[in-house]
Amino acid sequence: MPVYRSPRRLRLRIATTLLACTTAISCAADTAGRGDDAPRGPRTIRVPAEAPTITAALERARPHDLVLVSPGNYRETVRVRTRQVTLRGTDRNRVVIDGEGRRGNGVVVTAPGVTVENLTVRSHLQNGVLVTGLKNGDEGIGRGSDGYHRLDPVADPPLDGFRVRYVTAANNGLYGLYAFNARNGTIEHNYASGSADSGIYVGQCKPCGILVRSNTAERNAVGYENTNASGPLWIVGNRFTGNRVGMTIGSDYLEALTPQSGATIAGNLVTDNAAADTPEQADGGYGIGLGIAGGRDNTVTRNRITGHPRAGLVLTSTEDLPPIGNRMTGNVFAANAFDAAYLASAHAAGSGNCFTGPLGRTVPADLAAAMDCPGRTAPAPGGHTLPTTPPAPPGIPFLDVPLPPAQPQLPDAETAPATPVAPPAPVDPADVTPPPPTLLADRSRDRR
Repeated sequence: MPVYRSPRRLRLRIATTLLACTTAISCAADTAGRGDDAPRGPRTIRVPAEAPTITAALERARPHDLVLVSPGNYRETVRVRTRQVTLRGTDRNRVVIDGEGRRGNGVVVTAPGVTVENLTVRSHLQNGVLVTGLKNGDEGIGRGSDGYHRLDPVADPPLDGFRVRYVTAANNGLYGLYAFNARNGTIEHNYASGSADSGIYVGQCKPCGILVRSNTAERNAVGYENTNASGPLWIVGNRFTGNRVGMTIGSDYLEALTPQSGATIAGNLVTDNAAADTPEQADGGYGIGLGIAGGRDNTVTRNRITGHPRAGLVLTSTEDLPPIGNRMTGNVFAANAFDAAYLASAHAAGSGNCFTGPLGRTVPADLAAAMDCPGRTAPAPGGHTLPTTPPAPPGIPFLDVPLPPAQPQLPDAETAPATPVAPPAPVDPADVTPPPPTLLADRSRDRR
């Protein structure tokens, strides 16, 4: 089984369902309370000074309100159903939404224009923060088979507009930060570790209009996963190090909006993704920096990809979906067993893919010459595999991954007003440079 395919941790049925609010507007009206119907401007609702729980504060919140949470352990699943609300902790490291290893999700956002910032979500059986337009059924877990509801983007249109920043997601059983059937959002300055699937996941949006920037993901099964999420989509300036696999970009028939296309992966540090003290993923992936399976027209440029015992960058097909038109340019490779490998199958051989920039060992050996940009040729399909390597070491339970170091705070968290969510500005990869080996090292457990 290929080691670079998207992990399949969602084989268990999810028993938890969303409460019966069907639209953000009706939910806001339903939860405002009879004594809170008079017109008013945006207000700050403090937890626990003015509301005993985060849930109680959100039930009172109206659009543009700020729910400001003081330090403490909050043992509740927080559901944000009112549009344009900001949920903020006053101290990122001491405001903890704690699943205690028994609740499904930390924060579930199903309303547009919501911000979640400056807090910690940890020890949940499913996700730390989930942002989704799927409001009924499986809390946004819309994977096409095994009893799961397949996403219908007409019946369940994507959530439009979100922001997740300065959030620490640790020791969650599926994803740390999960944007699914959502678009026009920003995921930035977050930290994710101990995820049994991936630290950060963006899935099933086309077009996405999502920026994933300046995040750190380490000690996860996969640092960043991107399935059926298509451009415009920018994954820029992140640190994906010390996972079992650094990044996966892929197409999957089990989900809607196949094939994946048009992502920009630029200026990321993808290093040493062969850590044993990580949760073990279902497909057994280990020791790969970046894998692209069945993706199209992706730009992979100016990343630093080093220290992988299997391969730095792998390009392959998935089922009958070939890799088409992917451009790998100006990346920095070092200390990989193979810098790049083209492993497309004979029946989905791919076309128009190209590599430029210095490459060391590759599979096939003539990859650099055969697939030089602009990508008019390709190596003969079929027969290319990575050499056998020792089996991956056994992983550890996600709840046993050590907690992360303290993370930087949102500036002026106690006093800054809430700001509206806006679609991210496009990123021109020409403006991005290869990152230093120490990118975001001050956030990392490894401090290097």
